[in-house]
Amino acid sequence: MCVPSADLAAARLSPNLEWYEGKLSPQDYARLGVFIQSTTGIQISLDKQLMVESRLRKRLHALELSGFHEYCERVLGADGDEAERIHLIDAVTTNKTDFFREPSHFTYLTREALPLLLRERDGKAARPLTLWSAASSSGEEPYTLAMVLSEFAERQQRFPWQILGTDISTRVLATAQRAVYTEEAAAAIPPALKCKYLLRSRDHTEGLVRIVPSLRQKVDFKRLNLLDPHYDIPRPIDIIFCRNVFIYFSRATQEQILGRFVEHLRPGGLVFLGHSETMNGHSASLEHVAPTIYRKVCKIDEGRS
Repeated sequence: MCVPSADLAAARLSPNLEWYEGKLSPQDYARLGVFIQSTTGIQISLDKQLMVESRLRKRLHALELSGFHEYCERVLGADGDEAERIHLIDAVTTNKTDFFREPSHFTYLTREALPLLLRERDGKAARPLTLWSAASSSGEEPYTLAMVLSEFAERQQRFPWQILGTDISTRVLATAQRAVYTEEAAAAIPPALKCKYLLRSRDHTEGLVRIVPSLRQKVDFKRLNLLDPHYDIPRPIDIIFCRNVFIYFSRATQEQILGRFVEHLRPGGLVFLGHSETMNGHSASLEHVAPTIYRKVCKIDEGRS
């Protein structure tokens, strides 16, 4: 742990010094905006400046820097600090997620999608059914999917399955891999599933729960930037969840990412988007099958995989 110098420690206690009151200059904010959009596809508007400054002040503390301009030079200069660029992305990305968020999607998954996909896989059950949470954040979505698949497999027919969770933020991926959540965060999980898939802390006053090992073993996490030209993930994917992410991207970026999704989807595979997102007109390879759910069109020469 870095120990701040006496001068810097004194500066932190003074509300009149620029270090404490300083703001991002228009030039530095614009530089950050260009880097963030080019790296992540996320557009940060002027009304986000206070939020960006608040989050980056933690990095100024950690690095013992005198102000935002020095930070920008460190990250965006000719010899930019690659490790700190990851921290920057972690700091400015929004990671809102919940267990069983938009529950209608999980109803469709169990009543329509999974039965259909399993019928189409008849005789080809050796390959695990693969689901990808493409913006997995702190893990609530992929673990929700794991609970849903585990329950479906027990009730209907046992079949091999696996889940991949990816995110650009190393910070939230670390949380996902630990799989420890507050009881408040787990409140949306149905009681029967809580009893089955959550372990409570020995100290109940902590109010913490953890996903059981058998479920954690079914979910793999890795860092992935959706703007990367190639995705180093297994294919074919049967179902992709990418919800409430496209709203942060320009239309051109949405089309690029969607094209990569289509490349990784098996014919007949599904894409689930957020409740406020639509891909109508984006790709002739996808057909709308339910609200914010799209199916990859099967071409005659592709057959069924």
